[in-house]
Amino acid sequence: METTLPRPTVVNPGFAAGLSLPTPRRPKKVPDNPIPAPETPEIPPVPDLTKLTPQRPSRRILSQDDLDRFTSSPTYSLVLSFIFHISEACTNQAIPRDISNRSSLIESLQNVLASIDKLVDENPPLDQGPSRFGNPAFRDFIDILVSSSGSIHQQLGLPDEKWKDEISIYLENAFGSRSRIDYGSGHELNFMMWLLCLNRLCLIQQSDLADVGLIIVPRYIRLLRKIQSSYYLEPAGSHGVWGLDDYHFLPFLFGASQLLNHPYIRPLAIHNDLTLEEEGEKYMYLDMVRYTMETKTVKGLKWTQPMLDDISGAKNWGKVENGMRRMFVKEVLGKLPVMQHFLFGSLVPAADGMSKEADIDAAMSAEATNENAHGHVHNPDTWGDCCGIKIPSIIAATHEARKHGMDGGLRRVPFD
Repeated sequence: METTLPRPTVVNPGFAAGLSLPTPRRPKKVPDNPIPAPETPEIPPVPDLTKLTPQRPSRRILSQDDLDRFTSSPTYSLVLSFIFHISEACTNQAIPRDISNRSSLIESLQNVLASIDKLVDENPPLDQGPSRFGNPAFRDFIDILVSSSGSIHQQLGLPDEKWKDEISIYLENAFGSRSRIDYGSGHELNFMMWLLCLNRLCLIQQSDLADVGLIIVPRYIRLLRKIQSSYYLEPAGSHGVWGLDDYHFLPFLFGASQLLNHPYIRPLAIHNDLTLEEEGEKYMYLDMVRYTMETKTVKGLKWTQPMLDDISGAKNWGKVENGMRRMFVKEVLGKLPVMQHFLFGSLVPAADGMSKEADIDAAMSAEATNENAHGHVHNPDTWGDCCGIKIPSIIAATHEARKHGMDGGLRRVPFD
């Protein structure tokens, strides 16, 4: 009869010493947000243009009270509806390779952006040595854009030429600040308001929204990259767009919609270089990640775009898209430093009781007595988030490093 010896007890020395056993490392998870994502309002019917008088768009948001009036107004719902409808039109669709045989309006919009692209070629940057701050030639580009705006808009077939001056202001402000030589989400919003005006003028139809999101917006982003690379536009703020990108926001919203039900690309795929390379041309979200990684001197999303790194832990693109909607409402339309620059006219009307341009001009004049004036109003209890600290263009830092054969590795962004 065999005798089974008892198995010896293995004592973990750490456990015996009163130490807890190590816990296996698990992937970082993004907690569920209890706040519901903003819904998409219905696009209101186009206004009766015979009852509207064109006016030069002006700033009307001076205080938090003005912002509160705006966010409670029909114009707020109009802006939200237009942008969210474009996002929804991009759902489950890749950027088309063949962009021919589109509506005449989409072709005209492409021609407008091509005309502006040509203006960049005709106004090369000035030689400013190794400086990474904005190139003064950008101001010449903006001046020529403004003077050419009339002829550029003739390509669109406006229902009445009297609207040309009103809608031109939005396009002229969609490529950056002439005075600061910077660019941010407020300028991006101006481009969307230019498109919204074309919708109010019955030029952009609801059937065009998918092409607007998948053809016109990516073309605009490519043009801005050329402008940013040529003139070293600085980010409009000291911290980029909340860790997403130094300049843009909406491509992440539209891009998340594109990937909403993708069969194999998951949010975590932004860490896969092969996926970014193979799919970046089709999906805006991936393209933005790919491009921003190419233009950073420091490698690794957790260092350069920490929020993108966190978002990649989401279970699916639906959570990402909902988060982008919340962020757009809170961090763009709900932020006074951004919305102080928003322009209201007759097609994008201000709410009753909001400040007038004269009030803002008076506040600016008072602030202009300070040698550090920013040219607009800041809350007294903030650092002025719309301006932040003047910092050099990260694109400029990368380009200058490559000129000297220093691409790659960990380096400081030089402040000259």
